[in-house]
Amino acid sequence: MQIIGLALLVALCIPIIAIVVDSPIGRAIARRLEPSPSPGTRRDEEIVELRRRVDLLEGDVEIMQSTVTQVREHNEFLQRILEDGASAPRPPLPPARS
Repeated sequence: MQIIGLALLVALCIPIIAIVVDSPIGRAIARRLEPSPSPGTRRDEEIVELRRRVDLLEGDVEIMQSTVTQVREHNEFLQRILEDGASAPRPPLPPARS
């Protein structure tokens, strides 16, 4: 009977502990238990974050450069088509029906 009582107690404590840990009080306690970051650590974190953002921006710039190149090529192709079409003789139009 004692084993069943102990198992029941453990089974009931698990959700209670989960609720307390996930609550604002549990988060505040966890923040107090964590060591406070030194001033240099925060600066290092900012540098890492800036480096990540710069890397993302560089990737975006490369994508934009390739897109601009493709648009330029399409534009040149369309210009050639229009110029070739303008220089080619056109057949005469059929007479208008009355």
